Amino acid sequence: MSETDSVISKQYAAAAKSGLSSEQAAVEAVAEAFGYSQTELKSIPAQANLGLSCGNPTALANLGPGEVVVDLGCGGGLDVFLAARRVGPGGKAIGIDMTAEMIALARRNAAQGPDGRPYLNVEFHQASIDLLPLPDASADCVISNCVINLAPDKAAVFREIARVLKPGGRLAVSDIALKRPLPAEVAGDVTALVGCIAGAIPLADYERGLAAAGFMQIDVVDTRADLNAYALIDGQIACCPPGDSCAPVDAGLHARLAELLQRYSINDYAASVRVHAVKP
Repeated sequence: MSETDSVISKQYAAAAKSGLSSEQAAVEAVAEAFGYSQTELKSIPAQANLGLSCGNPTALANLGPGEVVVDLGCGGGLDVFLAARRVGPGGKAIGIDMTAEMIALARRNAAQGPDGRPYLNVEFHQASIDLLPLPDASADCVISNCVINLAPDKAAVFREIARVLKPGGRLAVSDIALKRPLPAEVAGDVTALVGCIAGAIPLADYERGLAAAGFMQIDVVDTRADLNAYALIDGQIACCPPGDSCAPVDAGLHARLAELLQRYSINDYAASVRVHAVKP
């Protein structure tokens, strides 16, 4: 694991242990700001929502009964559980996350289930999203929520998505992309990478990357959501967890990122995007 991957993994491990949940009004407000309804949030374990979203991919995926859906960077299981309800008992929702603590949290949430009834149609795997532990042509849909921007090799991620999708399968992703180049100070800062900014690619590069992986009907749309919604959680900048939960990693990460974003408006450079594509 590279030094950067290690920092990212430790940061999200801290988030998994932070105790954030929909029971906190600010965490719930972040999810609502990026498209989740009160009904959706109350239908899943509260601890599945850590306030790390930048969209609601399950609302875009048009999932149907009996389908297999894969969530890249599943975190505590928020989108996996929503997808599981949509695909029903004849389908399956599979979560992938690189962080052991997130997988452990997701499995605890799955065992708890809604109203104490465990989910029977979900599974979770610890793995990198550029090397998925899944067979070729095994999924009907791949979703992801504010995670692909963190991957160093996005071309490899796009190829893996294409590999595991069935012919006619689709991609439905919420992510961060760039509207214009970042200032050099931000682009080269590891705290901005962990904060889902520095690793983002331009909107046009997203389209080109998916096309190079063989996708068609590619649509990358700026949702115009206000990325400052993350500030609703005290101390939280971008998709990082709050400062207190980051203390085991580096208490200076958030201070540095906050300093950067006081000088550069995130909405001027980055966008929450909705991404659709189809495997021929």
